[in-house]
Amino acid sequence: MKTPIRYLSLCGLLGYGYSPASLENAFKEKLDFVGVDAGSTDPGPYYLGSGKGFVKRLQVKRDLSLVLPLIKSRGIPLIIGSAGGSGARPHVESVLEILGEIAGEQNSSFNVAVIYSDLDNEFMHRAADGHLFSCGGSPEFKSELVDKLENPVAQFGTDPIIEALKSGAEIIVSGRCCDTAVFASYPIWKGFNPGLALHAAKIAECGALCARPVGANDSLVVEMYEDHFTVEPPNPVRICTPDSVAAHSLYEQPDPNCFYEPEGKIDLSNCTFEQIAPRKVLVRGSKLVPADKHTTKLEGTIKLGYRSITIAGLRDPSGVAHLNEIEAGVRSAVAESATFVNPGEYYLRFLRYGLDAVTGSNEPENTTLPREVGLVIEAVAPTQEQADALVALARSKALHQGFPERKATAGNLAFPFSPSDFSGGAVYEFALYHLTDLPLEFEVKNMVIK
Repeated sequence: MKTPIRYLSLCGLLGYGYSPASLENAFKEKLDFVGVDAGSTDPGPYYLGSGKGFVKRLQVKRDLSLVLPLIKSRGIPLIIGSAGGSGARPHVESVLEILGEIAGEQNSSFNVAVIYSDLDNEFMHRAADGHLFSCGGSPEFKSELVDKLENPVAQFGTDPIIEALKSGAEIIVSGRCCDTAVFASYPIWKGFNPGLALHAAKIAECGALCARPVGANDSLVVEMYEDHFTVEPPNPVRICTPDSVAAHSLYEQPDPNCFYEPEGKIDLSNCTFEQIAPRKVLVRGSKLVPADKHTTKLEGTIKLGYRSITIAGLRDPSGVAHLNEIEAGVRSAVAESATFVNPGEYYLRFLRYGLDAVTGSNEPENTTLPREVGLVIEAVAPTQEQADALVALARSKALHQGFPERKATAGNLAFPFSPSDFSGGAVYEFALYHLTDLPLEFEVKNMVIK
């Protein structure tokens, strides 16, 4: 019989924070490792393209500073997945810098295994030649985009992290990887049921998001056994229930009976969830159906240009009723005046909060108009200077644009800020969001940080 494994999911995302009491309570008993996911595509393509993190470094440093002395004293590994937010080399290097700062401040040192997941042009040209397949409805990849890709990465599964664990590293800093790989690698390495390990990892990846009160800014303890696993928040103000844990098993998944990882399909159709203590739930019945064909998800962005925005409020009831006419008039006036940028090289977007900014054309027709609307005007152009000028033109045109039943000659808009316009920097979009069937090798580098 295998010795049970007990591990800690530090929080839902590195830098989101967690209660110090959770850390203290979790370490009152033996832990085999600590894991934390650090990345996501949820904030959009900008962070991968720019090489910047969407969680600020002071947040990341706080979360790491508390746990590093504990894993050091206990001799257990810390696994960080999708380091820096998107897991490309610049993101990984930013986390290594933070670890170096902490090591110096704590007069400590760490043996670190770094897993890079960056893709080079040679591989991408081979993949673009018939080895890229749509993922999540992504359009067909155009081979001419290969040389325009910014920070393309592969999202790997458990195998590279298992190899890093074998090296005896105290900290594993992983490039882009599946969230589940952070938590399933160690149990699978130790011979535990991979279906159970991956299902437990699916729940653990978001920290205490499976508990009530819900929150990704806290910790979760998982115990792995041969035929089941348990989950329990170490913070006594939170509880896990069968409903809350089962619900999180469906998190971001279209099918309630399964989810997919590089290792295959995790079949949840025979799962059971049982309350075995006031705050602890036992799960059994998860099964891995190995993939017939191994594929790896790839991610990469291209730069579209530069963004500028302005934010304003509109309260005139006639103006609210005739926003379509105002927008059309502004577009026409900008096209006439914007001789500093070629037609077709820029776009303007009008977001009308209070009407249809979130749902767009899917919003049902309004029968009662709101009393006021928040208006965001966005311009994207080849340079920041052009984008700034475009949004300034659009803002001034919208401020004085005529519309039916307009009575005043003063401005149409109220601006909450001065200056009213904001330069947004580079704009990216996902051009690579595809699967490949080509085999991949991931570089693992061992180093000492002190």
